[in-house]
Amino acid sequence: MADGAVTEWSAAPSLPAAADLAGRVLARDPTAEVEVRATGVRVAGLQRLDVVVEAADPAAVAGFWGRVLGRAPGPDGDLPDPLRRGPGVRVVRSAEHRSLRQRVHLDVVRPAGVVDQLGLGDGAGPYGVRHADPEGNEVDLVPGGPLGEGAEDWHAVFSAMAVYRTPEPARLAAAVAELVGDLPLGIDLRPGVVVLDSGKDQWEDGVVAPAADVLAVASRIQAAARDLGAVPDPAAPVFVQLFLDAADVAAVQAFWAAALGYVADPRPGLTEIHDLHRVGPVVAFQPLDPAEEDRRRQRNRTSFVLTVPADAVEERLATAEAAGGRLLGGERVADPEGNELVVRAG
Repeated sequence: MADGAVTEWSAAPSLPAAADLAGRVLARDPTAEVEVRATGVRVAGLQRLDVVVEAADPAAVAGFWGRVLGRAPGPDGDLPDPLRRGPGVRVVRSAEHRSLRQRVHLDVVRPAGVVDQLGLGDGAGPYGVRHADPEGNEVDLVPGGPLGEGAEDWHAVFSAMAVYRTPEPARLAAAVAELVGDLPLGIDLRPGVVVLDSGKDQWEDGVVAPAADVLAVASRIQAAARDLGAVPDPAAPVFVQLFLDAADVAAVQAFWAAALGYVADPRPGLTEIHDLHRVGPVVAFQPLDPAEEDRRRQRNRTSFVLTVPADAVEERLATAEAAGGRLLGGERVADPEGNELVVRAG
């Protein structure tokens, strides 16, 4: 059990076999949330990583993040992902004053047309995409472009992604699984919705398959989806990743990989970690000038909550401590530079 739901990971020998298993699950429970990967099927979530933002004016801060993420704020400051894919975001009240720029931000990538409609104005930073909420919490809001001609349903949002509305998600998943070939593609099934997602950067030329092959596969999938009556949702693709600044990137990365059960991206020059089955948000790290001592000492306004099955909490906390963490009491632990994580029993 995790977060009130039965969870399971079942291995499968191929994407078509996994899609077949997902169809069997949905035949028993059409409301189930199922992630299909080439290695197996996840039903509901074995763990979930959420973001908590502390604010003096929670309503104003939640309103900003609701617009950026395309989510409707709830009455208690929650900003749940309607597709239950990305990390949940919750804004809570805090009277603690922390004026310096914090060491955590989010990257959010959405189709360019959606980003333009938000009307946030010119961004800051080296790429001109940095924005801040009313209390200074930052997001890099990146506009994603179309994937290419013949794949108009798809967007390049740090991954190749398409979202379809259909009354028969399992049928579309089975058709897609037969067309994917060697392309790493996740198929997330929700009631009435199928999300097709290659995973961050996995579709780029030279990583797994030539870019031209990706476009060809996406075009074939698009044609099959339309033949089945699936309707694309061009505003729905969204990619969210978490970014931490660290003076000692290697130490902080090692902590979070252990605490989350993630693995490091093996490609040279990258500091990212990701879920082994690629069903959780990517976490990335960038260098922080060690001379910024005040900023390093300031407690972040943003922290993280990891929900796991109840019998896994103690083991996960012990793993985090062994990886350089500092136990703060209860279910709270800090990484080597003070970024906080709560390990919560579902």
